[in-house]
Amino acid sequence: MAELLKVAMPKGRIYKKASKLFREAGLPTPDDFDDSRKLIIPVPEAGMEFIMAKPVDVPTYVEYGAADIGIVGKDVLMEENRDVYELLDLGIARCRMSIIGAKDWQPVMNPKVATKYPNVASQYFREMGQQVQVIKLNGSIELAPLIGLADRIVDMVETGQTIRENGLLELEEMFPITSRLIANRVSYRLKNDAIQRLCDQLQPVISQGG
Repeated sequence: MAELLKVAMPKGRIYKKASKLFREAGLPTPDDFDDSRKLIIPVPEAGMEFIMAKPVDVPTYVEYGAADIGIVGKDVLMEENRDVYELLDLGIARCRMSIIGAKDWQPVMNPKVATKYPNVASQYFREMGQQVQVIKLNGSIELAPLIGLADRIVDMVETGQTIRENGLLELEEMFPITSRLIANRVSYRLKNDAIQRLCDQLQPVISQGG
């Protein structure tokens, strides 16, 4: 029996959309995995084994070969900057990375910018020729400008409801975000047939918009 393809799958929002995409491509992936406490779930009929991971850890599992392939948001991919192949834009979990501030925000010299994505933010402002002080936070980023910790924040925006409810304003869209299929470089060579077959099955569904 052929070795199963190890797939690092993020828990939460992306998982639900990715599993729907897989099923539409004819790959049997039960939709209740995300509610399970199991961390490793073999699906022999699909030729795959799912490793349920925190989204931010997916590129690490793939780079080090603990998983052959993985599904991850472009935001995490850019922040983590791991040495992996980016195979497909899955076109799911669409949102955007934006600069956000209070409605009465005024430009200041060397503004403080709070974010979960310090590498992404630093690079963006550097490329814009702006000097900023980046402050890393792990949650409730919207609090930072409200309590005076930061002048602006950099965060993902999907509907914009959270920032509106907190009296904040989306000042600038930095780049769009979708989820990507990535592969370990060695696995891509050794398991190329299986990986390519998966890509070929997903491609028509992606083209139809999932």
